[in-house]
Amino acid sequence: MTTLIAPVIPRSRLQRLRWTFADGCVIARGYFVHLVRNPAAILNLLLFPIVMVLLFGFVLGSAMNVAGGGDYREFLMPGMFAQTMTLGVMTTMIIVTGDAARGITDRFRSMPISRSGVVLGRAVADMVNSVLELAVLLGCGLAVGWGWHRGIGNALTAVGLLLLLRFALIWVGIYLGLMLTPESASAAWMPLMPLTMLANTFVSPALMPGWMGTISEWNPLSATVAACRELFGNPGWGGDSWAAEHALPLAIGWPVLLTLVFLPLSARRYQRLDR
Repeated sequence: MTTLIAPVIPRSRLQRLRWTFADGCVIARGYFVHLVRNPAAILNLLLFPIVMVLLFGFVLGSAMNVAGGGDYREFLMPGMFAQTMTLGVMTTMIIVTGDAARGITDRFRSMPISRSGVVLGRAVADMVNSVLELAVLLGCGLAVGWGWHRGIGNALTAVGLLLLLRFALIWVGIYLGLMLTPESASAAWMPLMPLTMLANTFVSPALMPGWMGTISEWNPLSATVAACRELFGNPGWGGDSWAAEHALPLAIGWPVLLTLVFLPLSARRYQRLDR
């Protein structure tokens, strides 16, 4: 007869943090192994940003002009960077709901691992994927004539803002993924795509109807896009609204607020799945 020994759960806060971090790294590594063994997923991860740049930059962008002059592709690329980070929430939702449907989530809950470490592992894996996507997009942008003009420090700050937005949206995706079915998660692109379009990604909010322009100006995506354009030194339409004049603080404040709300919600939702 085999006797199972229950794991000793750390009592101190520091020990629990180490336990969560260690389990999160192990789970993230498992996701990476699965990704490497799925070449189609890697191809989709890398090709999608390229297709988006070609579609919006050359097909649609050929008829667009930037107010006050400037190259439209230089105006466009910061918006493409932020939109790609935002659309990543769909990937997170689909993977989380898929894990639940295949019983992977139930298996994790039955194992002697940190509950918070499971969602942390998912977040780490998604952040690494986002860094790869953003690197591909930056390379595509450089290839089509985009560039930064205010020094490497400002450029790295803009990249940091983009990854901060993605980090915040990961927790939104995890929380929604734990609540939705695979079918409903796959259909989430329908409300999400208009949300990414209803911003200053492709055109100025001033060109939209009044109510739509107001929504666009206060869209968290618009704050990140406007701040990145300023940091990269790319052309952009400004504005005299409070949101337009304080894009940089909002580009930090919105993601921090989303993280503070959805990170604990995601952890609590996962912990209550078996109740």
